[in-house]
Amino acid sequence: MSTHQGKFVWHELLTTDLEAAAAFYRTVLGWETRDAGMSDHRYTLCSAGGTLVAGMMPTPEEARVKGVSPCWTGYIAVDDVEAFVNRVVDAGGGLLRAADDIPGVGRFAVVKDPQGAVVILFKAASDAPAPTASRGPGNVGWRELHAHDGASALDFYAGLFNWTLSRCIDMGPLGAYRIFAIDGADAGGVMTRTPDQPKSFWLYYFVVDAIEAAAERVAKAGGAVAYGPVQVPGGGSIVQCFDPQGAAFALFAPPH
Repeated sequence: MSTHQGKFVWHELLTTDLEAAAAFYRTVLGWETRDAGMSDHRYTLCSAGGTLVAGMMPTPEEARVKGVSPCWTGYIAVDDVEAFVNRVVDAGGGLLRAADDIPGVGRFAVVKDPQGAVVILFKAASDAPAPTASRGPGNVGWRELHAHDGASALDFYAGLFNWTLSRCIDMGPLGAYRIFAIDGADAGGVMTRTPDQPKSFWLYYFVVDAIEAAAERVAKAGGAVAYGPVQVPGGGSIVQCFDPQGAAFALFAPPH
């Protein structure tokens, strides 16, 4: 079994304007970006502090015609893509794109959980680099599932990837916030989405040094702040945003 089984190992943006999106995230997160040099399609690699952390690509035509809007999606490591696709489907989820190979990188399939949130199952090629575990600036430091029903959503992922419930925080009118752990380390949270959110989705938090300054960079670069900045239980501050093309993302500044 892969030592990375069940872990988020990559994050990818589908966007309607690749160059503009790359410029936006360079400004907001300080990323370095470069073309991946693929012969069949455009793909931009994003680095933080010299470490690859994410990728961006134009929304594929087949996804665009299905109504897929600009969005961030996480890759979760598995040791057998087809086997996990079957497990997702058997548990009430669905297959959105059949398993396929990325030459020299790995094998992937796009799936949705039983409540409609999308993730990518991924098995790396043997020579692919290990995922970064850094929570430094520019890296994804937290993942948050806004689900139709938070409790059953976490049950699905726990059954699929052996994630565990670390603790549950009462957020009053917003309900329970279930923090899940992967291999014993807190990795994200699951909550029941608010009525104004039309569907279940994953939200990814990128680490920044200072939340107020980062929120200002978002606005000045053409993005929009949807919520925050606010302090969160356990320390640190967050802000939830949209990039200029409409993809949702969030920022997290750890306590200093």
